[in-house]
Amino acid sequence: MLKEVIATRFIAPLREGGSLPGLVEADDFGTYVLKFSGAGQGRKTLVAEVVCGELARRLGLRVPRLVTIALDPDLGLGEPDEQVQGLLRSSGGTNLGMDFLSGALGFDPLAFRVSPEEAGRIVWFDALVNNVDRSWRNPNLLMWRGELWLVDHGATVIWHHNWPGAEASAGRPYDASDHALAPFTPDIAAAAAALAPRVTEELLADVTACVPDAWLAGEPGFDTPDDLRRAYARPLLARAAVIHERIRGIQ
Repeated sequence: MLKEVIATRFIAPLREGGSLPGLVEADDFGTYVLKFSGAGQGRKTLVAEVVCGELARRLGLRVPRLVTIALDPDLGLGEPDEQVQGLLRSSGGTNLGMDFLSGALGFDPLAFRVSPEEAGRIVWFDALVNNVDRSWRNPNLLMWRGELWLVDHGATVIWHHNWPGAEASAGRPYDASDHALAPFTPDIAAAAAALAPRVTEELLADVTACVPDAWLAGEPGFDTPDDLRRAYARPLLARAAVIHERIRGIQ
């Protein structure tokens, strides 16, 4: 399970990317980037963040620590922006937080170098979860303390928007031609050999158990949150065995 914290101060909205997260302090004295449960993308975005973030961490990739954040909707009453006020009012309860990497720099392929081994692992992982949001236009990569960190996985496992077709998606290829790390000669074969055997039923059960029941309950076609957790795991398990053969656009 993810650590649970309580938001104690809303610091500021973060106006980057397609969503509008906020920066908050919590009762553990940590500072977190808060992803609102009431945002337009809905709770499925938070589920994708947890499933992919925790899977990446278990595969040895760097992802900011994730927590659940209990939010009082009155916390930001002094915030003058009406859009932010609306998000706060609609997001009372359990939200998602990730460690704020203070001083991190956005990844620039002209300024930083990435080894073929590390590039291969990240491209392979993005292919596994079908990440459509790691292009050179919007890398969602940060350089922090000299190391590369992965952020923003809301646009992954997109088959969860159409569960009847989810199983079929496991065999679909991944176009990596626009991937931010494509210029670094990613070693896909080495990544697959190292990472694919680690994607097991047990690992995926551990990962999906981190998703709060509140974000899974009530999904049409599923009787219980655990049924839905298994539905998230099945395409990933099938995809891990074959996706290295179906990555397109890498020389």
